[in-house]
Amino acid sequence: MAEALKEPQPGKQRTQGKDYSMGRFSWSPDGSKIAFDATQNPDLIQLGTADIYILSLADDAVKKIVSLPGPDANPHWSPDGKQLVFESAMGNPNFFHGNRRLAVIPVDGGTPRSLTEDFDENASLIDWKPGGIYFWGLQKASAHLFHVHPDQPKVTRLTSPDNLLTFDFSLTHDGQQMAFTAGSPSSLNEVFVSEVNRFAPRKLTDMTEQTRSLILGKSEVISWKSHDGTAIEGVLTKPANFDPTKKRPLLCIIHGGPAGTDLPTLLARRYYPADIWAGRGALILRVNYRGSAGYGEKFRQLNVNNLGVGDAWDVLSGIDHLIKLGWVDPAKVGCMGWSQGGYISAFLTTSSDRFAAISVGAGISNWATYYYNTDITPFTIQYLGKDPIADPAIYQKTSPMSYIQKAKTPTLIQHGENDKRVPIPNAYELRQGLEDRGVKVEMIVYKGYGHGITKPRSQRAVMQHNLAWFNHYLWGDPLPDFANPEVPKAAKSADTPSER
Repeated sequence: MAEALKEPQPGKQRTQGKDYSMGRFSWSPDGSKIAFDATQNPDLIQLGTADIYILSLADDAVKKIVSLPGPDANPHWSPDGKQLVFESAMGNPNFFHGNRRLAVIPVDGGTPRSLTEDFDENASLIDWKPGGIYFWGLQKASAHLFHVHPDQPKVTRLTSPDNLLTFDFSLTHDGQQMAFTAGSPSSLNEVFVSEVNRFAPRKLTDMTEQTRSLILGKSEVISWKSHDGTAIEGVLTKPANFDPTKKRPLLCIIHGGPAGTDLPTLLARRYYPADIWAGRGALILRVNYRGSAGYGEKFRQLNVNNLGVGDAWDVLSGIDHLIKLGWVDPAKVGCMGWSQGGYISAFLTTSSDRFAAISVGAGISNWATYYYNTDITPFTIQYLGKDPIADPAIYQKTSPMSYIQKAKTPTLIQHGENDKRVPIPNAYELRQGLEDRGVKVEMIVYKGYGHGITKPRSQRAVMQHNLAWFNHYLWGDPLPDFANPEVPKAAKSADTPSER
C-alpha cells in the first residue's frame, strides 16, 4: 500500500514588524538564505527607499546589506552564494530619468560595485549563471539580451538582429540554453529557444499564422530633426497599398512614461485601433520623443524642466517631416495618447491648432493639480525640480492649462474614475477649460478603473470611442452620441460640448 500523504503544515511568517515592505526575492544556492528588496511601505511614493536585505532561515534574522539613495532592487545570488547582483540607481536620487545599473556586493556587506557603467541605458537583471550575469535592455527601438562578467565588466550583446524584439528570457540552470519571446515588424511574439553563447533561435510557436489572412500595414523606424536640432526616431506604419505620391490622413499615437518606448511591432495594442486606420489608408506615427527609454541617459533627461514643451517639438517636427515628404494631408492630422502620452496630447490641444482632433487619455492638464493629488509625487520633483510654491514658473510653462486660451481642437477626454496616478481632477479641469472657450469636447469616465483600463470589454470600449472620434474628424463619419450609443446618430448635434 502506498504511503499515506502527510498533512500539509501551516506556513510560517519569516519577517516581522513595520520597518519595511518586502518586494522581490531570491533563494541562495544552498537554500539557507533569502535575499530581498524592501521599501519603507508599499506606496509608490516610497519607491526610492528600496534597499537590499538578507534573511537567514535558521533564525529569521534579517540584515540590510545595501542602503543607498534611490532604489536598489531585484537581487540575485552568484552561483557560489558569496555575492549578490542587483539593479541600482547607484545613489542617484533622480532615478526616474537616470540609468539603472547592475551592481555586485559580497553577502557580508561592503561597497556596491557597478558593472554596467558603459551601458548607457537601463539594465534589467535576468540572472547570474556560471558563465556570468545576463540582463535585458533597449537600444533605440530594439530590445536585446546582454552579458557581463563580474570580474571583467565588458557588456556584450548576445541577440540579433535589431528588428528581432526579444523579451521574457529564462535561462537553464547551467546557463547554456535560453527560452524567450520575440516579435518583429512582420510577426507577433513567438516562443523561441537558443544556445546562449551561439545565438541561433529556433521558433516553437506560430501565433502569427492567425494574421495571414489580414491585410496589414508595414511598420518601420524613421528619424528626423526636432525644432532644436535633436535627432528623434519614431515608428511609422504605412498602409499596405502605400503610394508615396498620395497625401493621406496621419494619426500620431504617443506612448506613456515618459520613459516608455515604441517598437516596430506587428499589430497595435491597448487603446488605439491603429491597424484599422492603416487599413483605411492612414499613416500612423508613434514618436519616441525626448525622455523615451532606449536612447541613453542624456536623451531621457532632455525633457527635465522642459516637459510638454520639448515633447511637443518632437511630435510636431515629425508631422512636418512627413508633410515635407508629400505623404500627409495637413488638414487631416490627429493625435492621441495615454498617461504621459495623454499629457502631451493635452499640451498639444491647448497650444497648437495643427490637429483636426485630439484624444487625451489619463493625461495631466495642470502640474500643480497633479502634484498635490498623485500617488507618486517624487516623479514631479525629479522632472520639474521644485514644488509648485517654490517654482510656480516651471509649473506654468509645462502645464496645458496655461495655454487654454489658444485651444481650438475638438478633444476627447478619457479617464479612469479611480485613477491615483493621474487623478481625475486633471480631466475635469481640462474639460471645463475647453467648454468655457466653446471648444468641442467629450469626456468619458470609465467607472471602477484606475490609471489603466484593464478588462477586455472596457478596453474595447476605449478603442471604439477613439475609433468613432477620429473617424468623424478625419473621414467625416457620423459622430455617435457617446452617452446614448443606442440613439440614432442623426439625433445628436455634433456642435454641442458635453460631459460624459
